[in-house]
Amino acid sequence: MAIIKEKVLKVEHYTDRLFRIITTRDPGIRFRDGEFLMIGIMVDGKPLLRAYSVASPSHQDTLEFFSIKVQDGPLTSRLQHIKPGDELLVNSKAVGTLVCDNLKPGRTLYLMGTGTGVAPFLSVARGLEAYDMYEKIVLLWGARTVAELPFVEYWDQLNEDETYGELTQGKFLFYPTVTREDFRNTGRITDAMYEGKVQKVLGLESFDKEHDRVMICGSHEMNMELRKYFIEDLGCTEGNANTLGEFVLEKAFVD
Repeated sequence: MAIIKEKVLKVEHYTDRLFRIITTRDPGIRFRDGEFLMIGIMVDGKPLLRAYSVASPSHQDTLEFFSIKVQDGPLTSRLQHIKPGDELLVNSKAVGTLVCDNLKPGRTLYLMGTGTGVAPFLSVARGLEAYDMYEKIVLLWGARTVAELPFVEYWDQLNEDETYGELTQGKFLFYPTVTREDFRNTGRITDAMYEGKVQKVLGLESFDKEHDRVMICGSHEMNMELRKYFIEDLGCTEGNANTLGEFVLEKAFVD
């Protein structure tokens, strides 16, 4: 395990709350799609690091991180001002539960993320492993406004993408939704799953724990709500490094 200095290649600001960083990637930084790394900057001569899911797939030669801006946050209040050419500190030890290794193989893999909680799924949905294990990969991404879904057009066209179309083979499906504006889908992603809206819109069979798997990453409240739903209502098992399950959720958060 080591702290590696990566060079910032690109910074994109989407709203006053959201931005993305793209950096170089040292060969020593290895991770599985869906895992997170500790990243940060030097503050008063010491590294200030926080957990961030890697938004890029493991086969990509650059690193991507999707972040909120917290004006009084110890790290994000500073990180939001980073620019191309600056250094980003990256701890080389990757960890996390949102990996295919913690799930049983199956028919459909649902990736349920809200806000920047979608970051690990931007990795999984462009990774190699998921498409070997599942017939369909469904990304559910919820936010308050359309502006907080900055990659909608990209994900709408992933199956036709020059780079990823051959990988997805038409297996990728996308369900973006917002809660505070008119959009093609509205409401919470939790309700979309409970009420079967996702399956109806995308032409999928009803959720079946015998065949379908779920990854969850959002607020603590949403994570716990869905955990209760899948365990108590549907009788699913939560997966981890020791037990393969029907669903997994992430418990690490940025500031």
